[in-house]
Amino acid sequence: MPYIEISQSSAPAVQLHYQDFGQGPPIVLIHGWPLSGRTWEAQVGHLVDAGYRVIAYDRRGFGASSQPWSGYDYDTLAGDLHELITVLKLEDVTLLGFSMGGGEVARYVGLYGTKTVRRAIFAAAVTPYLYQTKDNPEGAVTDQDIRAKEDAVLTDRLAFLEGFSKKFFTDTAGHQWVSEPQREYARMIGAWASAKGSHDCIGAFSRTDFRADLQKFDIPTLVIHGDSDQIVPLEVSGARTHKAIQGSRLHVIKNGPHGCNLSHAEEFNKAVLDFLKAS
Repeated sequence: MPYIEISQSSAPAVQLHYQDFGQGPPIVLIHGWPLSGRTWEAQVGHLVDAGYRVIAYDRRGFGASSQPWSGYDYDTLAGDLHELITVLKLEDVTLLGFSMGGGEVARYVGLYGTKTVRRAIFAAAVTPYLYQTKDNPEGAVTDQDIRAKEDAVLTDRLAFLEGFSKKFFTDTAGHQWVSEPQREYARMIGAWASAKGSHDCIGAFSRTDFRADLQKFDIPTLVIHGDSDQIVPLEVSGARTHKAIQGSRLHVIKNGPHGCNLSHAEEFNKAVLDFLKAS
């Protein structure tokens, strides 16, 4: 399996696992929490068949990448993405970030600009700022919410994943949009993630403010979100991200749960390909 190695001054090097398929304009797929690049299976083949080079990597701590004890803040994670783009010599790249991965898209542009980035896609993303503060009353996440999730992961991570994976694919009316084997597969992927990384990322995606990062976007941007997302609700994330990025497009998937790239794969893929062709 291919890896890139990221050197760290005070710790062993981190190896990031990635898959690289197809030829053409490059698209980097950045997965959600607590999953891995395997959750892009419904997108990879369609994008390759449409003439794109598709790179799906596993975030540090997840999938087949190294599981270090630290480095789960967004500056470090964006640095990992930058290293991947640099090592693979990618230019005019499209960044597609799902859920937590949308934060990496935002922070990457915030830190490194858009010199190598042609387009961006936020899918059910955690941007612009989930944490509820005095200057962010639209935020939906409180310290109590964060502690409850962290405690659940520390106490019985597998039991937490059982409930989380159900909510991930279920709409607000209680309908699960994927098969039970598909749901169990997502739970299994999460189970093999780093326990420490799974815990630390909760605070990262819950408390990181991406509003300043979004102000730096000067590239075509698509926002895709389900209107029945119980994990990251449309009104506190996708709708606000669309509003924050001038000229961005918003595609709302009717009845779409959080895992809309799998539950509504046909509509999701069409929205992505239409955007790529048009921009």
